[in-house]
Amino acid sequence: MLQHFPTSITAGLSLKCELISADYPAPEWQVSAVLRGPAPIDLDATASGAAHVFSVTAANTSGWQPGLYAVSIRAASGDDVHEIEAGQATVAPDLVSVADGHDPRGHAERTLSAIEAVLEGRASLDQQSYTINGRTLVRTPIADLMSLRTAYRKEVAEFNAGGRGKRLVRRQVKVRFGT
Repeated sequence: MLQHFPTSITAGLSLKCELISADYPAPEWQVSAVLRGPAPIDLDATASGAAHVFSVTAANTSGWQPGLYAVSIRAASGDDVHEIEAGQATVAPDLVSVADGHDPRGHAERTLSAIEAVLEGRASLDQQSYTINGRTLVRTPIADLMSLRTAYRKEVAEFNAGGRGKRLVRRQVKVRFGT
């Protein structure tokens, strides 16, 4: 699990992360971040006193492919290499590059809207199934749709209560840690 490296990065925004480790102090150790997912991303930290600083410009992150990445933070000194931490990070797309008509809602919000649209359309239909020319259509029972709607309403409410659903873009995360 990543504790010292951001788990959420937005393409097109600057990234700055400072890492301080008594076990792997700069400049004796060099620290790198290896990200593997939709495209490989390799980052080298620069020494700043005893700290290691990852600093990536917005121009450089703008080319990063959105998606889920496996992350390995590694410290190296000569032939000696240690993994400091590992986990996953998500690279979100640069909002500037998002096409017209983009739906910013998450899966739960889109699914809830679809379920409610089906319920609204079904309100005027009285048959659960019918057969025409030997082909049968069976609709999902309204009770099942209501149950799904309740579950997705809860998921959307939890998402919004966490504040995550209220931002248009993710904020830059600056991290400083030490041992």
